[in-house]
Amino acid sequence: MKRFTINHLNLLAALRQQLESVEIRNHEMAHWICKVIPAQCPFERTIKFFDRPLVHIPPLCKLNPLYDQLVELRFKALVYLADYPESSPVLS
Repeated sequence: MKRFTINHLNLLAALRQQLESVEIRNHEMAHWICKVIPAQCPFERTIKFFDRPLVHIPPLCKLNPLYDQLVELRFKALVYLADYPESSPVLS
């Protein structure tokens, strides 16, 4: 198994900076971001047997090194959609 080197960390830092610098400019992009980035961790589960919880699997998203940047990007998209409501479509 390879160890992380300075190059890997620099690549991760560059990717974080790129995600933080994304600007939401239109509704299609904002909707796409909200669709692609889930609102809650999809891996969190409670396994039940006859309505009694047996095991709870905690959210694993915090293990993602880009978690904070992705949540921030989704938040930017939601703010854009709230601040600039899409005009109602014209029916023809």
